[in-house]
Amino acid sequence: MLKVVSVVLAAVLATTASAEEWAYEGGSVPIAYIDNGTAQFQFACRGGDLAMGYWVRKPDRAVAGASVMNLALTPDAGGTTYAQEIPLIHADGSSMIVRGPVARQWARIAQHARSTLRLAYVRGGREAFDANEFGAKGSSAAIRSVLERCG
Repeated sequence: MLKVVSVVLAAVLATTASAEEWAYEGGSVPIAYIDNGTAQFQFACRGGDLAMGYWVRKPDRAVAGASVMNLALTPDAGGTTYAQEIPLIHADGSSMIVRGPVARQWARIAQHARSTLRLAYVRGGREAFDANEFGAKGSSAAIRSVLERCG
C-alpha cells in the first residue's frame, strides 16, 4: 500500500513540476508563457514588438470592475517593480498587456528569477488583488527565444 501511495504521489509531483515550467511556442507569434491554472504570465513578439501579458481567469470583483490598475512583479530575489495605470481588458477574465521598455525590463527580471515570480494587480499602491505565484524554471531559455525573434 505504501508503495502505491508513493507512486501516485510521485506522479502528482511530476505533473505539478511540468505544469510550473515555462513553455515556448515558436509559431508566427513566438510566445513564452507559464500558466498556474488560475492565471497566465507571458511574453510574446507581436508585430516585431515585445509584449508582456498577465491574465487572470476569475478576477476579484475590484479588478473586474476597474478600467485601469497598476501591475506589480516581485521576483524571488526581491525588489518589486510596478507598471502603472495600465488599461485592463475584460474578456474571459481580466488581463493587461504591457509593451516597450517596461516589457523588456520585466523580461530581464523574469529571466533572472531563480525559483519564483509573483504578480498582482495593485490599486493605490497599497491594495493588491489576484496575486499569483509562478515558477521560474525554464524562464530564461523560453524568454530568450522570444527576444531573439523580437528584434
